[in-house]
Amino acid sequence: MPKLGQSSFRRILLSRILLLSVPVLLVGEYVTYRKARSGLLETARLNLTESAVEMAQDINYWVKSLQSNLILATESTILQSEQSKDYQQFIKELEQQLPTQVNCLQLVNIQTNQIQASSCGNQAIIEIPPNLWAETKSQDQILTPTSVYIQNRVFGSQFSPLTKLEKSPSIPPWNNKIQLVFMTPVYVTESPNLNQLKYVLILESYLPLSSKDRPKSLTGFTVVLDEAGRIIAHPEPERVGVNINEETDGPRLQKIIDSALSGEKDFVHLFFFDQHGNELLAGYGAVSSPISQDKESQWVILAVTSLDDALSGLKEINSVLFYLTISLIAASIIAALYLSRDLARPLERLRDYALTINSRKSPRSIPQNLKIREFIQLGQAISIMVERLQSRASALELATKEAQIANQLKDEFLRIISHELRTPLNGIINSLQFLRDDLCDTPEEEQQYLDMANQSALHLYSIVNDILDIALIQEGQLSITQKPVDLVQIIREVIATQSLEIHQKGLSLKVHLQDPIKVWADPDKLKQVFLNILSNAVKFTKKGRIMITAEVHPIVQCDRISYESCEEKFQAVIIVQDTGIGIAVEKQDKLFQPFAVVDGSTTREFGGIGLGLSISQSLMTMMGGSIELYSKGENQGTTVTLFIPVALSSSETKLFSNL
Repeated sequence: MPKLGQSSFRRILLSRILLLSVPVLLVGEYVTYRKARSGLLETARLNLTESAVEMAQDINYWVKSLQSNLILATESTILQSEQSKDYQQFIKELEQQLPTQVNCLQLVNIQTNQIQASSCGNQAIIEIPPNLWAETKSQDQILTPTSVYIQNRVFGSQFSPLTKLEKSPSIPPWNNKIQLVFMTPVYVTESPNLNQLKYVLILESYLPLSSKDRPKSLTGFTVVLDEAGRIIAHPEPERVGVNINEETDGPRLQKIIDSALSGEKDFVHLFFFDQHGNELLAGYGAVSSPISQDKESQWVILAVTSLDDALSGLKEINSVLFYLTISLIAASIIAALYLSRDLARPLERLRDYALTINSRKSPRSIPQNLKIREFIQLGQAISIMVERLQSRASALELATKEAQIANQLKDEFLRIISHELRTPLNGIINSLQFLRDDLCDTPEEEQQYLDMANQSALHLYSIVNDILDIALIQEGQLSITQKPVDLVQIIREVIATQSLEIHQKGLSLKVHLQDPIKVWADPDKLKQVFLNILSNAVKFTKKGRIMITAEVHPIVQCDRISYESCEEKFQAVIIVQDTGIGIAVEKQDKLFQPFAVVDGSTTREFGGIGLGLSISQSLMTMMGGSIELYSKGENQGTTVTLFIPVALSSSETKLFSNL
């Protein structure tokens, strides 16, 4: 029976989902909207500022390139030769070579004001004012860009333009542009050291600016102001020539001019610069004025776009957010209804099933204050089942692993031991059969088979001894008798037993022994250990060398040697290093396990049952020493190091202490 204060799982799930999801979705929509708006404004700020700077660079490049081209044209050999019949052809070719739009290009005789050549008819572009240039110049004097006089063609200046020329059909009807007239003097050679001013090369050119008819553009349309506040270029032609002081946004525009002239490149809002009252965004930069000889005079370039264009993408984002929010709220309600129904039903069934399991005698306490009766009842059932299943699963997993390891070791050991026992037995049986059947032709051959049988018997005897030794070691019944032993003599005896095989395999043996070395050990067991180590080195080394060193060192790590005190104690360190097949690093921890074979293919190729290192380690431990093995990896050789206590007299102890 439900207790007071508890609630239904379905009711709580439905109410919590709705109470949490709807506010989160609304807050998320508002935050996303504000972030999107800020991001679009930041993008507009960067784009407009960059657009203004790029347009300023374009204007500067336009003026500089035309100045350079006109100065180069005045040095033409055609003009210097004064062959007037070639002037018209020269003007046409020059017009085609110029990098920008050209309205008209004329060559005028400054003395008679007659047009010598023209690309746009016989009407003069502009009247040439007097006294602009010197009448003569020296031969080595070079014209500079300051020699090129420039004036604005659109509205009045110090030079009054003539009637506007007819525009060529090839020139696009671009409203927003800067139109300038360039006048360059042409000096003709009169004497070897003197040039006389005779012609003026006049060029009318225009640079198209960004148009206003570009909806949703973040590069904006271009407005050019001079430092006096006069509008030089504007997409609305009727506003060209108007001073910004006549504009409603005059003070803000004046601040833009002041900031641009001081070298700043930034972004501002304009509220009344548009005739329709639209809020505008403007990035600005500055460029040197091309129509003024004053280098400090500058033009201010504005890249302007409306706030609606800058935020045009926001409407789509807002629409998407609105429909997405409505959809998510509807989906949340539907999901809450389905989840409250679909999750409560299986939980109730699981609860009923779990409660049918026999409970433990002393169940653990169930968490309190859950307030949901299904979770309380489910917790009781799950706590019983989980504990029981975990206990059984742990025991089963441990037993399975132990059984797998034991079965694997058993199979591997049986396979190896059967092979190792069968090989010497086959040698004994075959040799005896040859002798029994009297198949030998000579006594020497009989002796050879007897020797073969003897060697196989000794090998079989060695295998059986290893198995008995490991069995006695594991049972703790193997006894040793320690006494002072000549380590160098034992090493030499073991080397002598392996010298024939070393010679037959063509291996190089290098021995460095510090003589004498007395160690505290069982001589037979120590000899057995060293024989195991050296025979492994010879067996697993196909070519190369084996190096053996034995020296006395002070004890550094007390855990290697079984002394009651490590003070003023010494140990013998025997190192056997070979260039054999080596051992993979990840397999080296298995080498000292009884019956463990690192690689079955290696065992089949070189023989052995995997007891030598295990027996050697156990014997060294029993004699108070230790054994270590290290290999960099396969085919990189192996190094085995033996540590054993040294049996020193008091005089020998002082001798080694002084080393």
